[in-house]
Amino acid sequence: MRKTYITTMPDHVGAFLQASRCIDALGINITRVSYNKAVDTHTLFIEVEGTAGQLDEVGKKLNEIGYLQRDDEGKSIVLLEFQLRDEPGSVLKILELINEFRFNISYMSSQENGSPYQYFKIGLFVDTRSSLQEFITRAENICRVRVIDYNHTEKNFDNTLFYRSYAASLAKCMDIDDEGLEELLIHVNLAMQVLDEQGLAPYRTFDTIGRFAELLARYRKEAFLPRITTHRITEQTYIILIEPPCGSNTAIIKSGEEYLFVDTGYACYQEEMLSLLRSLIPNFDTITRRALITHADVDHCGLLPLFDEVYMSAKSRQSIAAEYAGEDGFREKNPLHKPYIRICKTLTALKPMNPEKARVICGTEEELSTPLAWVGQFSFGDLHFDIFEGKGGHLPGEIMLADYEHKLAFTGDVYVNFRGMTKEQHAYNQCAPILMTSVDTDPALCKKQREMFFQRLGVGEWQIFGAHGMKKDYNVLLEKEK
Repeated sequence: MRKTYITTMPDHVGAFLQASRCIDALGINITRVSYNKAVDTHTLFIEVEGTAGQLDEVGKKLNEIGYLQRDDEGKSIVLLEFQLRDEPGSVLKILELINEFRFNISYMSSQENGSPYQYFKIGLFVDTRSSLQEFITRAENICRVRVIDYNHTEKNFDNTLFYRSYAASLAKCMDIDDEGLEELLIHVNLAMQVLDEQGLAPYRTFDTIGRFAELLARYRKEAFLPRITTHRITEQTYIILIEPPCGSNTAIIKSGEEYLFVDTGYACYQEEMLSLLRSLIPNFDTITRRALITHADVDHCGLLPLFDEVYMSAKSRQSIAAEYAGEDGFREKNPLHKPYIRICKTLTALKPMNPEKARVICGTEEELSTPLAWVGQFSFGDLHFDIFEGKGGHLPGEIMLADYEHKLAFTGDVYVNFRGMTKEQHAYNQCAPILMTSVDTDPALCKKQREMFFQRLGVGEWQIFGAHGMKKDYNVLLEKEK
C-alpha cells in the first residue's frame, strides 16, 4: 500500500537526505517526491510504498525529526490577493484589519486595470495558521480574498502555509471535513506536479482548481437552477431533461407508470436534486427507482446510492466495484486524470455505489478489438435500444444507445452538444480539460467512436441526448446538424 506524507523541511543542506535515510532504514521505497520552491518553500510531499506497519514507522520517524506538518509551526510569509473596489479608501478596511491582527506587511502591489476592481496583493508575516485562517475569514466579509503565494512572477516567498491555506479555502467552499482536507492537500499537489511536468505553470493549476470549487459551490441550494425541458417520444413515453450548471445531465424517461433515470450528476447536489425530483415525480420516494449510466465517471454517478437498480456495462461495473473496494477506478488509473478525479470526488462528496445494485446489460470485461461494437439490446417501456460500446476513447465501459424505430439516441460523453450549453455549463466544462489535459482517455479514439456511431444511425430526424448540453436534433437524410 502507498501513503503520502506532507512534510515541512528545514531550510538547510541535507534536509531531504535525512528524511530519505529514515525511510531507507525501514527497507521501503519512495514512489513520488514533489517540491516546488516557487509554490511553497518548505513543504515537500513524499509518497512511500510499504506495509501498514512500515508506513506507521515512517510516520513516527518523520515526526521524531520534526518533519511532519503541525498546526503550531512558526512564523511565515503568505501572499494574499484582495479584490477591492477601484475607489478612494477601499484598501483602508483591509489595512485596519491587518493592524488589528498585528501582522507585518512584507510586500504590496496593486495597479488599476480598467475594471471596477483592483487586485491588491499583500505579503503578510503571520504567526500561526489559526490566526491566518481567522484573518481570512474576517477579510472575506469585506471583499473577495485569494491565497496566491505561488506567485505568477516567480518571486519566491518564504511559505509553509500555502498548501494548507489553499486546501482549507477549497474545503470551506464545499464543507469538507479534516479527512477530506488531507486528501485535497495531497491531490492538489499531485495535480500541480503532473501538470508542471506537462509544461503548465503552477498558478494555472491552482487557479483552475479554485475556479472549479467556486463553481460547484456557487450553484448550491437556491442557486441550483438547472435548465429543464420536456420531449415527447411516443404517445405513452416522454423525456424530462435536467441540465445542471455543473456535472452531467440527468434524463428521466417516463414510459407508462415507470421511470428510468439516465446518468445522475454530482453527489454534492443530492439535496437539490431530490427536491427537484420530488416536484417532478410526486411519488418519487415510493416508486422502484431505476437508473442507467452511460459510463462510470464521478459526475454521472453521484446519486447512484439512491437507486434500487442501476443498469450499466460489464466494464462500468468493474470500475464501480473497484472504487467501492477502495481501489482506483478506470479514470484514476490514468496518471494524468487521477489528481483531478480525486479532487472532484472529495469536493463533491462522492460515495461509491454498492456494486450489488448493478445490473449488467451488455459487454464483458475483455477489451474490445474495434473502436465501437454492437454489444446487445435494452428495452424500457415501448422503447427498444441497440447498445454500442466504445473501446475507451472517453472511458472504458462507455455505452451509447440508439432506438431505430423512434430515432432516439443517448451518447453519454462520446458526443456532447457544446453549442447547446448554457453560459454556466460552458464555464464548468472549461475546467476539466485543463486539469486532466483532456477529458478523453484517448481523444483520437473517442473521435473515431463518435464518427462510427453517427454512421450507424438510420435515415430520419433523430433526437440525440448527450450527457452535457441540450438535446440535439440531427437529420441523417440531409447529413447535417440543425
